[in-house]
Amino acid sequence: FSSSQVQIYELEEHKIETWREVYLQDSFKPLVCISPNASLFDAVSSLIRNKIHRLPVIDPDSGNTLYILTHKRILKFLKLFIAEVPKPDFMARTLEELQIGTYSNIAVVGTSTPIYVALGIFVQHRVSALPVVDDSGRVVDIYSKFDVINLAAEKTYNNLDVTVTRALQHRSHYFEGVLKCYKHETLEAIINRLVEAEV
Repeated sequence: FSSSQVQIYELEEHKIETWREVYLQDSFKPLVCISPNASLFDAVSSLIRNKIHRLPVIDPDSGNTLYILTHKRILKFLKLFIAEVPKPDFMARTLEELQIGTYSNIAVVGTSTPIYVALGIFVQHRVSALPVVDDSGRVVDIYSKFDVINLAAEKTYNNLDVTVTRALQHRSHYFEGVLKCYKHETLEAIINRLVEAEV
């Protein structure tokens, strides 16, 4: 990023094939995938171990992708069938007791943070979403990588000096607000909330 005056038309002309070739020159990583015969535990382990959000399930004979497994789909499955399996004790424990979450050095952006700064934070902290906080530090919104993709899709990326708040005005009207959780809530309550909100 050099200036808000610089037009980024090259992005519109850039082909995925070219981008992939450039990307793979520096870091080639084999596709992380799983067989349809693998267990759900293996799938969850692979998602965690590889720090990925989507896991292709590949037919070992044809090499075709059968479907994409995500955290969201696994949580929904567990919620639907949790009554049929013994409930682990940890489901009744709080997030704080289980030490789930980040409690220090949380990457955030302010309401007046420029988009180019937010993009740098995404890369530096390797996160997929940033809480947007007001002057008192209260979370008022969330800026995610999907919002960045929306900028590209609408071709509204020519001015990266625009604030996060302004950029979020381009977001879909279906956004229902920030889904929050608190450290005193149980893991079961949080999973239920995530599944019901289809996050």
